[in-house]
Amino acid sequence: MKQELDLTALRAKKAFLCDMDGVIYHGNELIPHVDRFVRWLEREGKDYLFLTNGSGKSPRELSEKLARMGLSVSEDHFYTSALATASFLAGQCPGGTAYVIGEPGLVNAMYEAGFSMNSHDPDYVVFGKSGSLSYAEIERAVKLVNRGAKLIGTNPDLTDPAEDGFVPACRALIAPIELTTGKKAYYIGKPNPLMMRHGLKRLNCSRRDAAIIGDRMDTDIIAGLESELDTVLVLSGVSSMETVRQFPYRPKYILNDVGDLVECED
Repeated sequence: MKQELDLTALRAKKAFLCDMDGVIYHGNELIPHVDRFVRWLEREGKDYLFLTNGSGKSPRELSEKLARMGLSVSEDHFYTSALATASFLAGQCPGGTAYVIGEPGLVNAMYEAGFSMNSHDPDYVVFGKSGSLSYAEIERAVKLVNRGAKLIGTNPDLTDPAEDGFVPACRALIAPIELTTGKKAYYIGKPNPLMMRHGLKRLNCSRRDAAIIGDRMDTDIIAGLESELDTVLVLSGVSSMETVRQFPYRPKYILNDVGDLVECED
């Protein structure tokens, strides 16, 4: 897609919050021009965070994943919905307890935030996507929520991209608990502006000096708009020009991929 677009103001931003899947990689392959984009961020002294609604992997694991693809990014440049969830709950209930359904990245984030695990009478049921989700876990979560535990979802994604299509994600998998208990989960990840605010705080940056780059209108772009960040949609992932027209809002910039941002600079 050829665009006549002035990117001067965007390139001058101090910081960038970047989605990962669909922006940085597809599965286990880097998207073209991502290496050039990261070199530009480093060369220009930009602050940046790679944000993901995924809760299963730790920043170290995400750093190692990119390293296997040939891209060196230190773990302090990653922020996950697991970390955002743990940070939020630590502020709400310091030293609390939780029954956690999810993978090690979420469990470890909760421990590091000062929570202990409790399957009897926890303050929260915290739900993240799990490839080994069992009926017994759902049944236990229903009982705990009915006893008064607050239900928290790490993100509101219904689907995640897979190599051969899409698979159920957090919001789809948590639905049986919501439907059975009649209680709605509070979701922390994008598009909740909390995750953007946490990211900006980590970067010590104001919203005016930052932009968000994502591939989904329904999470990345709306999260940026509601956080009053400049928004950049890349067409290297989920959204296309056709899907953009289906939404009542628009991103400030639309690019083919992150390489367009540095095309004139590299």
